[in-house]
Amino acid sequence: MLKVMSFNIRYGLAADGLNHWHNRKGLVTERIRAFSPDLLGLQECLDNEQAEFIRTQLPDYQFYGIHRGGVGESAMEMAPLLFKKSAFKVIKRGYFWLSETPNVTGSKGWDGDFPRTCTWIKLRHIASNKSLVYLNTHFDYQPIAMLESAKQLNRWIRQTFPRTPLVITGDFNSEKDSAVFQQLTNRLLFDAHTNIANTGTFHEFGKLNELQTLDWLLHSKHFNVIIANIDSSHQGESYPSDHYPITAILDWKI
Repeated sequence: MLKVMSFNIRYGLAADGLNHWHNRKGLVTERIRAFSPDLLGLQECLDNEQAEFIRTQLPDYQFYGIHRGGVGESAMEMAPLLFKKSAFKVIKRGYFWLSETPNVTGSKGWDGDFPRTCTWIKLRHIASNKSLVYLNTHFDYQPIAMLESAKQLNRWIRQTFPRTPLVITGDFNSEKDSAVFQQLTNRLLFDAHTNIANTGTFHEFGKLNELQTLDWLLHSKHFNVIIANIDSSHQGESYPSDHYPITAILDWKI
């Protein structure tokens, strides 16, 4: 079985007052350790002391990420993936940008406000001796960029790993009634949280009455979902992030 988690940890330089990164970073790693995922996708992780804290606090994990590029401090932002060193052997890894020029570093696509990346890795799962591809991403929030990114990701899967077991995590900046979701869950991929009644993840540090379902955990037909959850843990008005992490336990089907 595979334990998978996706977690937008909110970039560390944001002026969030009581919910500034320095005040909540311990809650972030606490929630990660509580679930102890085999595969972990983070979003909004800056390659500064924020990423260094994650690396230091999670020494059992291999960290792999790439700067999204562009201008300003956000150029150092990553959507890194992590995996338990003891559970996998690396076969191959790579990354690309969500744009018309996916191999151009820092390229911004369509009407997007920022460059956006996909980070992927092909792993051999030691316990089962089976291989899979794990991909983590963070879509832009502009409408054309979101839909075109979904189409691009679909093409990449079909062209690169059409028959390989696949797990995808990310903040897709879109609800599950959108064309973006329909594009990604059209035959190739399935939503791990289909049977969860309340899948809201973005809560803006507890300020939203109606949560938005922006974070998804998708998988190929090769897996069954044993259990899937939204981790809504917080301590009073102190939250690990403005997004709840999502989790799932997957088992090999074929």
